[in-house]
Amino acid sequence: MSTYVLLPGFWLGAWAWRSVAADLRSRGHDVHPLSLTGMGERAHLARPDTDLETHVTDVLNLIRYEDLHDVVLVGHSYAGAVVVPSVADRMPERIARLVFIDSGPLPDGMSHAQFVPPEQQARNAELVRTVGDGWRLSPPSWPQLAAGVPGLPGGTLERLAQLSVPQPWATATTPVRLTEAWEKLPRLHVLCSFGAEQVRAKAGTVPAFRHMAAEGWAYRELLGWHWPMFDRPGELAAILHEAA
Repeated sequence: MSTYVLLPGFWLGAWAWRSVAADLRSRGHDVHPLSLTGMGERAHLARPDTDLETHVTDVLNLIRYEDLHDVVLVGHSYAGAVVVPSVADRMPERIARLVFIDSGPLPDGMSHAQFVPPEQQARNAELVRTVGDGWRLSPPSWPQLAAGVPGLPGGTLERLAQLSVPQPWATATTPVRLTEAWEKLPRLHVLCSFGAEQVRAKAGTVPAFRHMAAEGWAYRELLGWHWPMFDRPGELAAILHEAA
């Protein structure tokens, strides 16, 4: 049996991991999907000052108060980029392995908002200002993002529309602060919207990809939608099971 902590990306809560968590539990694992502050069933706790540090503290407290050890720490998208390495950097003695789902750890001093091109950064900032009361980024159009994605179970888009909530923008604009402690841990990268060759090609010229091609990485390709917990939950659960 292994212990998993599952962290969702933007707009989502623990509910997004339901199928993956059920599969892992059926294999005998201890599984802890977490809704970060302001997300999922904790949406009512969102505030303008809910930032990256808040979300890092959420995970540290889960590990501490549940007395978890040898944790396989799994982060999708935003959570993989900044929350997972931050937690591992501060509590490496409790972590057995890091798993990044279609994301990778950003360098020290970079914020998640800076990962996208300047034009998209400007669009997001304008959406936050005009639609999000100056501090929230609304969920996207899920049908538009899922256009052409095969194999989505019935009701998935309806659940996404009903349960996704605005992301507190300070979580995206807070720079990640890291030492090198997290880099000593084993790492697995599950690639969905881009492949290993693309990662290696970008790592030499794009700072955000620097850690994603570092020595010691393991890669698994699960090419498809950016949200594999919805379109390929069984295959994702099998990869996580093998990773432990």
